[in-house]
Amino acid sequence: MYPEITPAEVEERLKNGEKLHLIDVREDDEWEAGHIGEALSLPLSQFGERYEELPKEEALILVCRSGGRSGRACDFLHAQGYNVTNMTGGMLAWNGEVAYGK
Repeated sequence: MYPEITPAEVEERLKNGEKLHLIDVREDDEWEAGHIGEALSLPLSQFGERYEELPKEEALILVCRSGGRSGRACDFLHAQGYNVTNMTGGMLAWNGEVAYGK
């Protein structure tokens, strides 16, 4: 199993200047409607072909709308040997700054 982190903890770490590897697995339209500015977009629908683009040596925090899809992505990446953490509650629970567009 992999660890979990709350949106408030992610926001606090970002405010403290930590460089986090946030991976947003929502689809493009969801991403454009609002995302964490420091996140990278890698839609779950493209995961199978693109997951190897992610740095295996870095700790990754996965984000989606509510925590379900990012949990599935964590399951997959964890099985591939990645160091992953799921952001519980997803963007629905995010109270930090939001970026829009691509």
